[in-house]
This record gives sequence, C-alpha cells and structure tokens, in this order.
Amino acid sequence: QVQLTETGGGLVQPGGSLTLSCAASGFLFDDYDMAWFRQAPGQEREGVAAVDVDGATTYAVSVKGRFNCSRDGRVKRAYLQMNNLKPEDSGLYFCAAGASWEVRGANLAAHFYRNWGQGIQVTVSS
Repeated sequence: QVQLTETGGGLVQPGGSLTLSCAASGFLFDDYDMAWFRQAPGQEREGVAAVDVDGATTYAVSVKGRFNCSRDGRVKRAYLQMNNLKPEDSGLYFCAAGASWEVRGANLAAHFYRNWGQGIQVTVSS
C-alpha cells in the first residue's frame, strides 16, 4: 500500500523558512519521481517543485531561487526547503509520487502522479 506522509508545515513569518518532509512507503522509492504541489483556498492545485530519480529538479517560476527540492533514497524521503517565504506561498502542500516510466522526469503536471499525500498546511503571515 502506497503511503506518503508530509510533515514540517506550520505558521511562519514573511521572510522565514520551513522544510517539508515526505515519508514514502509501499513502493520502490528509487523508481519514482517525486513532486510537491500546493493549493490555496479557491485556487487550483499548482506544481511547486519536482525531483526525478536521478536528482534533476524543476521549479515553478514563482519559487525558483527560494525553494530547494531534494530526495534521500536511504530514508525514502523527499524534502522541500522553503526560504524567504511570502504570504502568497501559503496553502495546503501535497507530496506526490509517480513511476519514472510514466512521469518521465521532474515534471510539474499533476496528472502524471498517481500517488498523493494528505497535504500539510503552510501559512505565511505576520
């Protein structure tokens, strides 16, 4: 049974930092591309960052230079380090996993990912 569990969210002031972690189980982690998505109230889910099985990354324009996406196969976790956070970064953040032969790289299109976590709230506010 595939399971993705996000941790590390919370409330942070503008300009602050948070690191999200996604613990994966139930599938061969090294064969899956990983990604982070977020959804703000009343808005569509958007791709934030992705890391493929080889460690290549892709970032949304809005977070490039501020966020860093990584993975550690030894502990089967993906990470999203978020720096210089802005109020517009607030939302429910989701971890997603997709088989590398389906996703074909660090892809930010949600429909490629079959497995999703429950999401974790990130709120950036003073």
